[in-house]
Amino acid sequence: MGVKVSCDFTGCPLPSAHISDTSSECARQLVDFEKTHVPQICLLISGAVMSEPKTPTPPPAGDTYKGWVFKWTNYIKGYQRRWFVLSNGLLSYYRTQAEMGHTCRGTINLATATITVDDACNFVISNGGAQTYHLKASCEVERQRWITALELAKAKAARMQAESDDSGDDFPPSAPPAAPGQGGVSQNSEVQAALRTLSSKVEDLSTCNDLISKHGSALQRSLSELDSLRMTGEAGDKIRQVTERATLFRITSNAMINACRDFVTLAQAHSKRWQKALQAERDQRVRLEETLEQLAKQHNHLERAFRGAAQANATADNTSSAGPGKGEGSDDDDDDNEFFDAMEEAPEFITVPADPQFHKRSSSNVSGFNSEMCSDDQSLNEEPLAMNQDSPSQELVPLKKRRTSIPDKPNYSLNLWSIMKNCIGKELSKIPMPVNFNEPISMLQRLSEDLEYHELLDKASKCQSSLEQMCYVAAFSVSSYSTTVYRTGKPFNPLLGETFELDRRRESGYRSLCEQVSHHPPAAAHHVISDRGWTLRQEITVASKFRGKYLSIMPLGTIHAIFEKGNNHYTWKKVTTTVHNIIVGKLWIDQSGEIDLVNHTTGDRCHLKFAPYSYFSRDVARKVTGVVMDKDGKAHYVLSGTWDEKMEFSRVMQSSRGENGTEGKQKTVYQTLKAREAWKRNPLPEGAETMYYFTDLALTLNEPEEGMAPTDSRRRPDQRLMEDGRWDEANSEKQRLEEKQRSVRREREREAASQRTASQSEEGAPHDSHQALWFERGEDPITGEQIHIYKGGYWEAKDGGGWEGCPDIY
Repeated sequence: MGVKVSCDFTGCPLPSAHISDTSSECARQLVDFEKTHVPQICLLISGAVMSEPKTPTPPPAGDTYKGWVFKWTNYIKGYQRRWFVLSNGLLSYYRTQAEMGHTCRGTINLATATITVDDACNFVISNGGAQTYHLKASCEVERQRWITALELAKAKAARMQAESDDSGDDFPPSAPPAAPGQGGVSQNSEVQAALRTLSSKVEDLSTCNDLISKHGSALQRSLSELDSLRMTGEAGDKIRQVTERATLFRITSNAMINACRDFVTLAQAHSKRWQKALQAERDQRVRLEETLEQLAKQHNHLERAFRGAAQANATADNTSSAGPGKGEGSDDDDDDNEFFDAMEEAPEFITVPADPQFHKRSSSNVSGFNSEMCSDDQSLNEEPLAMNQDSPSQELVPLKKRRTSIPDKPNYSLNLWSIMKNCIGKELSKIPMPVNFNEPISMLQRLSEDLEYHELLDKASKCQSSLEQMCYVAAFSVSSYSTTVYRTGKPFNPLLGETFELDRRRESGYRSLCEQVSHHPPAAAHHVISDRGWTLRQEITVASKFRGKYLSIMPLGTIHAIFEKGNNHYTWKKVTTTVHNIIVGKLWIDQSGEIDLVNHTTGDRCHLKFAPYSYFSRDVARKVTGVVMDKDGKAHYVLSGTWDEKMEFSRVMQSSRGENGTEGKQKTVYQTLKAREAWKRNPLPEGAETMYYFTDLALTLNEPEEGMAPTDSRRRPDQRLMEDGRWDEANSEKQRLEEKQRSVRREREREAASQRTASQSEEGAPHDSHQALWFERGEDPITGEQIHIYKGGYWEAKDGGGWEGCPDIY
């Protein structure tokens, strides 16, 4: 005998089946199925009504779920009843419902929390830290409801967090912004929110689809099992189980239908909005195309009108003039007066193109300016001053062939921190450094590298205008830093009395001499004389501090450049050099600070600013800007460029006050002519990365020459050993030389102390009585500083081979 079972869901009756006995295993699976999946189905339904009348609490609406749960407090009070609220991935609890408006007792973020089940009613929520909730539901079904709600909220919170992390991929910064009147930001936020909602609905549809497949398979198996059952006392239980299966399947189908309806409604609503937005974009595109077409027509019309006017002017000029002399109508003059923007925008000022009508004015000032620019152009176009024109016989003498390479730098490992940790706060010159941190040249040779671009001073000596001359002197002051871009090695500290000569008179027309005139503090005097009408002298004292992460090098002293033509005398100081990543990371060097160049003869000034490197800056790295002004403060030239590549200068035609800058300061707007290149860095020689990144000049500095002084840096043994790659021997030799220098200094201090005691001079601590050999100490007539000035005699001694007065320092 059989019983026909019919269950109407989605309009389809269930097929009839004959009920018979079933195994205990099948019954257990059905009971487990009911316990596990019934609460999940109920929680996923949004707006569906459960058929069971004994449902404890309604399913959660949206992302919020509330209810009473017992929470473990302590061993005295045990579990206490608390009101829990689950919303937006956060689980909060209160003592009562009335506290929800003002007092929250605790909150835990489910995105990073773990949920575990202890037994039938107990479960634990923990975020892995100090927050752990031990909870107990009133019954097993209620616990399962909370577990399901918590798991779904946790998954959604994790998904939302991932979407927020990747939100930049959906709307890249490079997308063109909407017009201010169209509310582009609000539209983007609305579209983003709509996409999130639609994505959530798609996730719900996917979950419902998986559950329908699972429940459909289980229902099909249950119905198949009814065919093999015989009529027994268990028939009623089996029929109820099949009915529950059918009910679950109907509820899931209703949830699926509701989710699909919501999805379709949202898609239709946003589809209309997107269609309107698309149509607006199409209309705007059409308007832009029409505007662009009108502009093109206007441009074509203006171009034809301009050509007609230019031809008419040319005809009139040819008629009124006897010949095509070089004047305002010539092509060369037009090229010279072409107007351009300056290279970069300086922080303190702004450069814009000058008014093109300047070259058409016939005032005397502009005419004078044109003639001055013409003479300036002629001086700029005079190329290589390679030979001394006063002595043409030198062209017949072959020049010495200089070396173009040195031995490759060996790859030796060294524990940097073991040396540096005891040096923090000390002066760099007092730290015993191994040669592993050095490069095989001394500080005197490094100082002579300032002459890498000596031709800038050669050009400056030929300038007719002191203001233009200032531009080349400023470019020369910047060019001395171009060799420091990749040069992270430390030069050898010169020994007291050490000298270095750089005789390039036959090649470049100059002779250079450096001498270490003091050891504490370390100071070097430098003097250069050129046959091309200029002299350069300086005394540099280096103050350096190691701060753990970076090394600051502050050159102290004034540089003087004197030109015979016009007797112009310029002075300036160097900026601070910073070596970054001393302990960890790749070493890199930056230059920062300001330079004030002063012409003490005319009162002209040039203020250069070296912008420090900033990760957040949008400016060009290693940027340098400056303005050349006369004694009255009127700007004549604007300089711009980088200290590692090139410098340019532009003639200022007019200046005015602009808008306030970011710091409240009013910027000056300069109208300038076309920028001219003053200096450009020479490329490094081939294989420079294995030769300490030396330039062509640096490769020749340590090359032995005939007739050198016994104190010349080329004769220094530790430096020579390092260049040859014998670093261990170089370290031993370096320690020997330093100890010899210390012993000589102690002996000198004892002699000075005994002389003061014998003459009963004033009391004081023993001091170093060293006297420089080629320089003498005196007061600088320009700055008033106590410096060492070249007293002469070195080159005469070299010509006669008389080095008897040189000390034995090696």
